[in-house]
Amino acid sequence: MKSLLTRWLERAAASHPDAPALLVDGEVFSYAALLSANPGGLPERLAMLLKQAELPGSAELLIATSGSTGEPKNVMLSEANLEAAVRASRSRIPLGPGDVWLGCLPLHHIGGIAIFYRCAEAGAAVLLHRGFDAMRVREDMERHGVTHISLVPAMLARLLEAGPPPARLKYALVGGGPLSASLAQRAHASGWPICPTYGMSEAASQVATLASFPSDWCEGMVGKPLPGISVEIVDENGQPAKGKGRIRVRGPSVMAGYANAARETGHGLLDGWFISGDRGYFDERGNLVVLGRHDDMLVSGGVNVHPAEVEDLLLACPGVTDVAVTGVSDAVWGERIAALVVGEDMQAVEGWCREHLPSALRPRLFVAVAALPRNAMGKLQRQHLPGLARGMENKPPC
Repeated sequence: MKSLLTRWLERAAASHPDAPALLVDGEVFSYAALLSANPGGLPERLAMLLKQAELPGSAELLIATSGSTGEPKNVMLSEANLEAAVRASRSRIPLGPGDVWLGCLPLHHIGGIAIFYRCAEAGAAVLLHRGFDAMRVREDMERHGVTHISLVPAMLARLLEAGPPPARLKYALVGGGPLSASLAQRAHASGWPICPTYGMSEAASQVATLASFPSDWCEGMVGKPLPGISVEIVDENGQPAKGKGRIRVRGPSVMAGYANAARETGHGLLDGWFISGDRGYFDERGNLVVLGRHDDMLVSGGVNVHPAEVEDLLLACPGVTDVAVTGVSDAVWGERIAALVVGEDMQAVEGWCREHLPSALRPRLFVAVAALPRNAMGKLQRQHLPGLARGMENKPPC
């Protein structure tokens, strides 16, 4: 049986065979040419999909989780999962023939490969970049009339340095990690049509997305869930809760389950719900606000502190270009808040924190680093942070 992607490509080729489907490495593949192309000339991941590799059970696609907090897991996505995800995405972010979606996210992550499914279903074109180079991305956006782009916050920051967005750009999805208030406001003021989005491999990419950036946006706001997707906030016992709690997701785009030796479906699900590792809440207008990873919560001096909250505050400090917050075990505090800072003057950062941060959120340990450990999607690999911080434990607390 032909894969869903192949059937969508065939449908697009039947209606407009000469329309561009894929632009990569200076070559342009029309829909007709893409179906008959030698797979050796295509990116490995796409070639594998077009060859319809055998997958376990009823899975259309196996995709790995980001592994930002540990070992990645393989997610089984069925044809129905992917079709529901693509149609839900297009209902929030319109896409059609003549549109061009620039993909610079890794194809082995759902954020990268989902672009191919969206464009094949809509008859749009994919402009594929192997890796991310800000100047090349900016030039190709102008040259090829890019209308859509998917970015992580670090990529957006680099593109802001390259100048304003091209006139044809309609949607810039920004996800894969916390989008700071300062970066979001800078991008919006520069004319970037940013769409903060929240998604996961287990839900075939998007769960909630803001189609336009509101004037009262706050950090973590990602809009209402996409059509057909149910999102609830639950407490530690998995029961629906008001206010803040863990985010769980259910709907036709939610995975068939994690891959397993028995090729059984349902692994990782509870009554059809996927309980994520993320915390959040709904505001008064029904917008989902994502607070960060549930497992990242620190308890310092008896106070719950979420690293993402402190990181967002620290990014406003002059001279800080990147920052990550973690905890270091302490007999008195329980956990001391430690800040790993990409910057030069730690004394100035400490002084700024004393002046601008409440005591409960103020780091007690500062570590200067050249770069933070991030994966291919730009997500912090938080499991490596405590080790980096412990290397400076002998530094006196501020």
